[in-house]
Amino acid sequence: MVSLAQSDVMNFLNEIASEYPEAISLAAGRPTERLFDRLSPQRLAEALGEYQSSSAKGPLRIDDLLQYGRTAGVIPDLIAAQLRTDQMVAARPNELLVTSGCQEALMLCLASICGEPNDILLLPNPTYVGAVGAAQACQVRTWPLEPGDLPEAIEKAAVQIGKAGRVPKALYLIPDFDNPTGNVISEAKRREIIELCKRHRILVLEDSAYSLFNFDGQSILPMAAMDDAGCVIHLSTYSKTICPGVRVGAATLPETLFGSRDDQLSLWKALVQRKSYITVNTSSICQAIVGGLLLDQKCSLLNWIDPALRVYRTNRDVMLKTIERTFAPYAGVVGWNRPAGGFFLALDLPFDFDVDAVVECATEYGVIVMPMAFFAFDDSQSRSVRLSFSAVTPDQISTAVEAFGRYVATRISRRAVA
Repeated sequence: MVSLAQSDVMNFLNEIASEYPEAISLAAGRPTERLFDRLSPQRLAEALGEYQSSSAKGPLRIDDLLQYGRTAGVIPDLIAAQLRTDQMVAARPNELLVTSGCQEALMLCLASICGEPNDILLLPNPTYVGAVGAAQACQVRTWPLEPGDLPEAIEKAAVQIGKAGRVPKALYLIPDFDNPTGNVISEAKRREIIELCKRHRILVLEDSAYSLFNFDGQSILPMAAMDDAGCVIHLSTYSKTICPGVRVGAATLPETLFGSRDDQLSLWKALVQRKSYITVNTSSICQAIVGGLLLDQKCSLLNWIDPALRVYRTNRDVMLKTIERTFAPYAGVVGWNRPAGGFFLALDLPFDFDVDAVVECATEYGVIVMPMAFFAFDDSQSRSVRLSFSAVTPDQISTAVEAFGRYVATRISRRAVA
């Protein structure tokens, strides 16, 4: 089986998408562009102006936004208010670091928390490629969790790491509509994980990129909203809810770290100092645009994202219906999940799907899909793919899934002949 190092995955996908522009991509985990017309230059300027005029000290000069800004950010109060309103996270402005997207928030946390050679980052397997890449960039050792019951896997890993003379320092999770699987961690499991992390003094890095995109049923509280131990750092972004181009995210610390205010302040200072050496500050212009939009929406994005929710729900439904119709002849052989939100679903195959398969699908069938193996630490995901429904139209989804179905049928028939 041909595989790629996780650090090469994004380059490979960008290259194959540009090499076969006619192929429909179900690989891109981007938000839809169909709603970007709401962010016209005029609307962006209005948002910036609204933020300028909102200052309690009087209108801000444009020079203030064009100059270097505060390293910790200029809109932590507005982001904190939005997190409190939309996700019930007890965010406080003086404990919230504004970052250049969630990726910077993650890297700053990893570099500041896992600073010793024996410090270990725990991750699910499979997991988001960017988390693994961030750990590699920060020279942080990783430990993939075993499949199955997540709390049990965390407990087992913590014990094994301790016996090896190392320290389980952090745990990266996407509890809501995980990338790449689309799965959700239940409320009971979240609370169990918090108790485990409290006992083992493991800091949870909770990535909430997809949390607001819930299509079915009632949302589950973020782990940060359940945290009574001071062990959850909430990582958020406006890349999915507003647009990736603003590059604004945040790392929100709990009031204490495992009950210690001193440890929390020490980590806060380390995060701010490290950011000051890397990006200096998140663009004040971009922060002002986000701030103006938050003010306009009364610090809640639930109404703002409603059109996107409708798009993604429709896309998800079209993908599931097409999958059910296309793969009906292979019931019990091909399987898939039904994500309740987010951007992705997982599809299981009766054969390995690797780099060569991606190329064959793109060239011969006009569809690009993502091997789940790209997100894995081992070969446990070699027979699964991730399908993204966020950045395509319903017609494209139907065409692409049907094309992929023809590829799967061909592969299955090859196996039968062999």
